[in-house]
Parts: sequence; structure tokens; C-alpha cells
Amino acid sequence: MNKYLAGCCLVMLLAASCASKGNRQEKEDASPQKVVAAHNNARIVPAYTQGFELDYKDGYVLMDIKDPQNEESTHFQYALVPRGTHPVGIPGSYTVIETPVRSVICMTSLQLSNFIKLGVEDKVVGITSTRHLFNPTVNRQLKEGKTAKIGIEGNFDNEVIMSINPDLILISPFKRGGYETMKDVGIPLIPHLGYKETTPLGQAEWIKFVGLLLGMEQEANEKFAAIENRYNELKELTAEGKLKKRPVVLSGEIHGGNWYAVGGKSFLAQIFKDAGADYFLKDDNRSGGVTLDFETVYNQGDEADYWRIVNSYPGTYSYDALKEQDPRYADFRAFKEKGVIYCNMREKPFYESMPTEPEVLLADLLHIFHPNLLPDHTPVYYDLLK
Repeated sequence: MNKYLAGCCLVMLLAASCASKGNRQEKEDASPQKVVAAHNNARIVPAYTQGFELDYKDGYVLMDIKDPQNEESTHFQYALVPRGTHPVGIPGSYTVIETPVRSVICMTSLQLSNFIKLGVEDKVVGITSTRHLFNPTVNRQLKEGKTAKIGIEGNFDNEVIMSINPDLILISPFKRGGYETMKDVGIPLIPHLGYKETTPLGQAEWIKFVGLLLGMEQEANEKFAAIENRYNELKELTAEGKLKKRPVVLSGEIHGGNWYAVGGKSFLAQIFKDAGADYFLKDDNRSGGVTLDFETVYNQGDEADYWRIVNSYPGTYSYDALKEQDPRYADFRAFKEKGVIYCNMREKPFYESMPTEPEVLLADLLHIFHPNLLPDHTPVYYDLLK
């Protein structure tokens, strides 16, 4: 072999060796541990939520979940570890969850809203009620058998749950429950307490919680940043000193002799405040549900400028329909002056989309309370009743 051919052979051998090494390196870099590590460069930093805290460790994340309305309630502790890894040093009180999570059962529309916002409805393999379900993707998955109905709270079908065999189940432990029997199935249960948050941005920030579970930290951070920026932009329109008048808003209806509302430290009171209005129970220090008699509500809310109602009414809701429910409603100023703010859950995906769209909800209210601030806004959830 002449020197020229020998040199060519040597170059080819070196090139092949380098290519082989490169392929091996690519395979090593594509290992689960390194892929997850690279993806998780984006971290979740809660800013508004009071319901979960995170502590990033070497190779895992400690998650502490608690009731945002009750610091003394049960805390739920989880250690999120990259799938296929076994990091050391995890405290014994933490339940280990492998991430990214590949399949989930959602118990509520609020939980589902996070998956819809992230565009990952395919991760939802089970839901409870399909009443007022609007999302076309989830409805299609139900028809195709890719998502199953598992029953309702207190009456879950464990056989269906076991046949689905999701990576985890998101629950609402402070609601009606029925979760004790689900523990026997052996699938991890993780509380999603977005519904207990007392601020609109705190509730919306649970999209980061779901993003962390799914390995979609960057996407969740970006989605929430857009929500936060727009919300605060709108909120600034009603900052102190910018309004001549702050209307008063009544909320709720009477059912079975009781008027159901929420306290003055609630999500609803906060979004009214941010929209430049005062909730009729703004001085009430409770953050959860409040049960009142009609006389109490009338004494405190009969002169309210607006009255917010969300219900599920068959047909066209009207002032006549409202009066038929209870003739005393016609005595409220908001009724007399056509100030009823209404959302029909049969027609609009209120609980399915609203939790991740507080900026849209705020815009609706701003448009009603102060029309001059957002004159071109098209209502999405709330309209003045006609």
C-alpha cells in the first residue's frame, strides 16, 4: 500500500472512531437523568400562592402543600424525583413522585383548567363529572375512550381507576371526599388546592404546580407571566386616586332559606377590589363560604350598585326569571336599576377556564364597573343581565 492510500485509511479510521464516540456521547447525554436535568433548568418560584412551597435539592424537589385558608390544617409532603433516578437524602416523611408525570386523573374543573391552559389535555386520562364540559379535546378523548369517567366524589369507581392506572390522581381533600377508599388502589394522591386560594393570581399560579409535575416548568412560567402582566396592567387602572367612585357589589343567591356568599377576604372580594369596586361584605374577615339569612343580606346589600350571580339556568335568564325565584329580589337597588352581573354555566366554561384567566375575568368586571376604562372590551364570562 502506498503512503497516500495508507494516509487515507488512517484518516477514515480516525473519523469512524470519532463518529462512534460522538454517537455514544449523544446516547449518554440522552439518558433520562441528563434529559430531565437539562429540561429542569427552569425553576418554579411561587410568588402569589399560599398553598404550596418548594425546596430544590440536589437531584429532587421537596413540595409542601397546605390549605391556603388554614395554616393549622394538614400538610402534604412530596419529593419529586426525575423518572428513573434514585437520589439519596430524601426525608422519610415525603412521598416520592416520579416526574415528569405521564397521566393524571382530575377531580375538578379547576384542576382541568391547568391542563387546558398548558395544551396537554392528553395527559388527563380520567375525570369526574362531565356536566358543563366545553373543551372539545377532552370531549373527543371521552368519545374515543382515551379519557374515562370515574364517578363522582364519594362514589368513585375504583375498578375504572385501576384499569386506567394513571401516574397520579389530583384530589380536593377538603371537599366531600371519598378518597379513603381510593388509597387502597395504590396510586399516589396529590392535593390541588387552587380553589382555596384567596387571590386571583394565587389561584392562577397553580398552573406552575401542574407544570412542575409534568416537567413543563418553562411553559408554565411563561403562561403565568403573561397572565400576571396583563392582570397587573388592568389592576393599575383602578389604583388609589384614579377613580371618582367605587361601586358596591352584592353576590350570591338564596337557596333553601339561606343566602350563600363568601367572606371579605376571599378570591371574589379581591377581584372586585382590583376591578375598582367594593364587595358588600368587604369588612368580613372570613375567606371561605358565608351563610346568611335574607334580612342580613338585605340590610347590607339592598343599596348595592351591582349584583353578581353565577348559576346554571335552563333557558334564557332574565329579571323576570330572577323575580320568580324570590319576589323579594325585586326590592334590591341592583335589580331595580338593571345592575345584575350574570354568568350562565350552561353556556360558558366558567370553572373550566376562568381559574387560568383571571385577567379576562378582571377585564369583564372593569368593563361593567367603569365602562370608560375598557370601552372596546368584549365580555367573555360576565355580562349585564338584559
